[in-house]
Amino acid sequence: MIIKHFKYSIEGIVQGVGFRPFVYTMALKYSLKGFVLNDSTGVKISIEGKIEDIENFEKYLNANLPPLARIDKLKKVLSPLENFNSFSIIKSIRSSSKYSLVSPDFAMCNDCLSEMRDKTNRRYNYFFTNCTNCGPRYSIIKTVPYDRPNTSMQAFIMCEECQKEYDNPCDRRYHAQPISCEKCGPTLSLKDMAGNLIATNIDAIKGLANFIKDGYIVAMKGMGGFHLICDASNSETIKNLRDKKNRPSKPFAVMMKSIQDIESTCKLSPSEKSRVISNERPIVLLKTKKNNLSPLIAPFIDRLGVFLAYTPLHVKLFDFLENHIIATSANRAGEPIVTNEDDLRLKLNGIIDYYLDYNREIVNSSDDSVLQVIGTKDLLMRSSRGITPTNIRVKSNEKRKILAVGAHQKNAIAIYMNNQVILSPYIGDLDNIATVEAFHKTLKTFKEFYDFEPDLIVCDKHPLYESTKWAKSQNIPIVQVQHHYAHILSCMFEHEIDEKVLGIAWDGTGYGDDGSIWGGEFFVCDRSEYERVAYFEPFLLLGGDASIKDIRRIALSMILDCEEDKIYNDFLAEFKTSELNLLKQMHKKELNSPKCSAVGRLFDMVAVIARVCDKVSYDGESGLILESLYDEGIEDSYDIYLDGHIVRYKHVIKEMIKDKEARIIASKFINSLVNIVCNISEKYSLKTLLSGGVFQNRTLLENILKRKDNIIFQNKLPINDGSIAIGQLTNILSHTN
Repeated sequence: MIIKHFKYSIEGIVQGVGFRPFVYTMALKYSLKGFVLNDSTGVKISIEGKIEDIENFEKYLNANLPPLARIDKLKKVLSPLENFNSFSIIKSIRSSSKYSLVSPDFAMCNDCLSEMRDKTNRRYNYFFTNCTNCGPRYSIIKTVPYDRPNTSMQAFIMCEECQKEYDNPCDRRYHAQPISCEKCGPTLSLKDMAGNLIATNIDAIKGLANFIKDGYIVAMKGMGGFHLICDASNSETIKNLRDKKNRPSKPFAVMMKSIQDIESTCKLSPSEKSRVISNERPIVLLKTKKNNLSPLIAPFIDRLGVFLAYTPLHVKLFDFLENHIIATSANRAGEPIVTNEDDLRLKLNGIIDYYLDYNREIVNSSDDSVLQVIGTKDLLMRSSRGITPTNIRVKSNEKRKILAVGAHQKNAIAIYMNNQVILSPYIGDLDNIATVEAFHKTLKTFKEFYDFEPDLIVCDKHPLYESTKWAKSQNIPIVQVQHHYAHILSCMFEHEIDEKVLGIAWDGTGYGDDGSIWGGEFFVCDRSEYERVAYFEPFLLLGGDASIKDIRRIALSMILDCEEDKIYNDFLAEFKTSELNLLKQMHKKELNSPKCSAVGRLFDMVAVIARVCDKVSYDGESGLILESLYDEGIEDSYDIYLDGHIVRYKHVIKEMIKDKEARIIASKFINSLVNIVCNISEKYSLKTLLSGGVFQNRTLLENILKRKDNIIFQNKLPINDGSIAIGQLTNILSHTN
């Protein structure tokens, strides 16, 4: 009988996911001796036994991982025999390097839900139940390795029963760091905005539910921050919420109790259903059916963002409610989600009436993730809770530690070290002090997780982006990568493409190489360089950022570029004479009016011409409205065409005005964008990659996919600016290889 000793070093998502007890039970099954432990790089295993038993152990290891585990790297070394007497799980150790991966937070699993519903179980109705297959991770961790002393659960001493579960390798809660029960876990508190205590624990949940039913706006501390909550069928309350938050039309997400509730409200494909019930529990954008929800939830559009209750606390709240609820991030407009009681009372006083808090700290905030499903593929719009941190192993010769700080809007950062790329959760638009502070906090968090100090920083070319200004202030070498090229690089990274492609990057803004605002780009590129082979005809953005909200200026600018004739008189008459004269002077002299070629702004123009929107209150509003007007029965399009390197479109404004009907204008416009993508794609014998916020338009993307094979877009990374940091890293790693 030949006995061998092997040592394994495993990296990936292997901490806090039941990996060590899984290894322990396998070792017992195959009569192996040795140990398993966590360290700051992942998991270490030493096993001794018969060679055939070790081979079976390895086969089982690779084929039957715990639900949340993932192996990225496994190193195996034959070692001298140590003659172990048993197999054991030993205490975590710290090493000089820290790169064990931090897991996202996950929704409550079915086993925990069953226990919560079981009157004979000691966790019946317990609002913080969790196990190694579910519950908080990223939101409670301070540093790696992922052990209880390194989390915000450190303050809670386990009771005897929880300790037994925690110490038992055969228990589902073995080393589940947030383990607790009513005897030893966090406490719930229902308070008014003066901080006065109204009720605790289960009575606090009942009280909150009663306030919701009575039409109040409340807040509840969730997994990654507070939610603002109100009754989704109460239009008066929702109007009140919109007024108080100065949020005139941006859609709210709706949380529902069951998948049956969602199916009765929205059209749901099998792929969409699988995402709704997944352990990430994202907000999924779905087409609506006729329903009893307030029309004020998502005005002017035919989509609804819905998600299921994903924590035991949300599940328990629904036990005392009859209606669906609006559950949106608790924050001031444009600021990060609020995570603590002090900030809640400071920033949301006058908006909410009562709030439900608990005394476990949220160390790292995260918003709810948002996605659509295109066919069977995800189209990520916000990558956060349940999805990020996103960890991707790469092959590279790069030895430096690299930080990519992303874009200005929908900011997220990414780091590279030890052949690992890690994307942070969504941070937000760096337009205010609070979000910039969140950017700095995320940087600090990732540095502390991994003892990470960058040797190189990668940023955008825009000189006024807060992320770029920060990068330039660090006295560390920097590289700047063009915004739209980074979009295409992120798509190439995800799909492991290392060849020339036709990259089409459409969005609302981005600093171009010529100093103008790009956003309607056609590149022939690889991972090292790009050529701008086509772009949309530029126009002047009258008043700069003022045009982004007052989108009438965009339409006016394009009209002034055309020959003026009487067909435009009705439109021009909508401006006050003094205002029109001023804007004409700005156009003529190009004063405070940068050149822009962004397709996102074309949607603004069309929405104005179609008389469906003249001011926008949130990013992409005009596109959503036009998409909701699209009529599949209209096959006509406008004659948008390629002239040399320029895509010409301004000449069709006259035809749009003649068409008058918004449904016709929206449909023909979207059809014409589909045509130009397909026509230019056919000029090149290359894979066509699509990236950028404009391609969040589901109708546009689906129609392109129907017309053209070999179209590739991001599925695991955000298609908008949320993946710019990944594209920035890709450029550097490509040059290294």
